[in-house]
Amino acid sequence: MNRLELSWHNALSIRRETGHLRQLRLSNEGLDFYSNDYLGLAGDIGFQQTIYEAIGRDTRLLTGSTGSRLISGNSDVATEAEKLIASAHQVEDALLFPSGYKANLALFSCIAGRHDTIIVDELIHRSIHDGCKMSTAQKWKFRHNDLNHLEDLLKKVRGNAIISVESLYSMDGDFAPLAAIAELGQKYQAGVIVDEAHAIGVFGKGLVHRAGLQQDILATVVTYGKAMGVQGAAVLGTHLLKKYLVNFAAPFIYSTGMPGVQLVSITAAYDYLERHQQLAVTLQERIRHFRKYRLSSRSQDSSPIQSVQFQQEGGLRAVTQALANAGIRAYALFPPTVRDERLRVSIHAFNSPDEIDTLCGIIENYAYRK
Repeated sequence: MNRLELSWHNALSIRRETGHLRQLRLSNEGLDFYSNDYLGLAGDIGFQQTIYEAIGRDTRLLTGSTGSRLISGNSDVATEAEKLIASAHQVEDALLFPSGYKANLALFSCIAGRHDTIIVDELIHRSIHDGCKMSTAQKWKFRHNDLNHLEDLLKKVRGNAIISVESLYSMDGDFAPLAAIAELGQKYQAGVIVDEAHAIGVFGKGLVHRAGLQQDILATVVTYGKAMGVQGAAVLGTHLLKKYLVNFAAPFIYSTGMPGVQLVSITAAYDYLERHQQLAVTLQERIRHFRKYRLSSRSQDSSPIQSVQFQQEGGLRAVTQALANAGIRAYALFPPTVRDERLRVSIHAFNSPDEIDTLCGIIENYAYRK
């Protein structure tokens, strides 16, 4: 083992000793309260059949695109999908990416320059921080959902300013005050970028669309690997934004285009959700049922993400084991992924009231109450 490998070994040993070692595991059978499949589309046989039939009509969709979209990897399927997405969200244009992570890398790596500042909510997703690292712009953080702190920072910006938030935060399950942030953006001539990864599908076309803020937002990122049940992402905005990204976003320029099967799956998801809007209604009913237990949570009422805190030391590990013994899957989060440990409970449209009762009955033995 050379010195570099020894440093890896030591770093992993520290993680193991502190109980923070990440490991790949197969998805076990049991009650799902941990996936991001909020509407159940990933396991919906009817939806799967829709995609299967679309592929059967053109088996060329099954293979790769053969190159970057700027060389050989573009197709009618890709351009038509982007037109459909833009129309659905009532924006000028859309640009597709294979994942939300890559979409954020592409967007934030080039959206601002050396004399500009990107101001991000302190709880923003890691992909945005990584995109900012690829940029020559400054990055500042504002305290979570603290509009006064955000405005104080905006007053100090000398070049162009960009504000970055999530509409629904993935770890705490709370919402950004989008309308107020958009107003600050207009007041200080700052662009606003909203990551809608956990809101699209759960709240129709997302919270930007629901609030009618498309014209006030510089760019919106929507992802398809959660409530939409498939895989991929899109950056939504103007024709100018799309042209700029095609020319300057390295993760787009130097990546092979998405395969047809992924593109067809995305368009199928939009159509399926349009025809099955009751799924989002059912999800809200299940969330309300969970909230009746008044467990210690900083999450908001209509969020499918419910973050539960614990009073006693070791409570999180104990409840995680108790849930596992009962065949229930929920996700325990520890530093450094989050600043303070918590149980992240994902509520789904397919979780029955009885299943939620079982989950909450176990959690009640360990968690704070409000």
